[in-house]
Amino acid sequence: MENILTILLIALGIIVGVFILAVVITVLYESGRKKKGKMRREKAIWEDTKRNFFGMPWSFTKYTLDNERFYLDRGMLNTRYDEVRLYRVTDVVLTRSLGQKLFGMGTLHITSSDKTLKNFDIINIKKSASVKELFSQKVEEQRKANRVYTRESISDGDDMDYDDHDGPDDDLHGDD
Repeated sequence: MENILTILLIALGIIVGVFILAVVITVLYESGRKKKGKMRREKAIWEDTKRNFFGMPWSFTKYTLDNERFYLDRGMLNTRYDEVRLYRVTDVVLTRSLGQKLFGMGTLHITSSDKTLKNFDIINIKKSASVKELFSQKVEEQRKANRVYTRESISDGDDMDYDDHDGPDDDLHGDD
């Protein structure tokens, strides 16, 4: 029994050590890349990494925005690369919890018509208010460039006329 417990503790120590080493390498790589001003993608206008609750970029989720697309790269060993064309985005909402406010972060909730990503979150990013404005601006530019328009409902579903008349028999002029 002691041998099994010792083996499990050694295996756990190795796993934790490898994870810590991966985090350290990631942080060093990111800080070196930022000092050199390099972006992961050529045409990127904004990049960030999902951050933990203390605002540290210890995550393997990376966000990138260029003039036409938003990219979401997730994972370390099993990696998934997603992208959404900006003209498919229908809504951008910023939320900031108390903890996010304390550490200067926020989360963008994106509603899109993309088939794979659908609605998604850009979680715990720095300068979230300015990123939201940049994101919204680029979305509008791409909608205009691609001639994509969304219909917004101005009725709350109660089937009433917009001018509050009940129907054709309603006295429109007030003549009694």
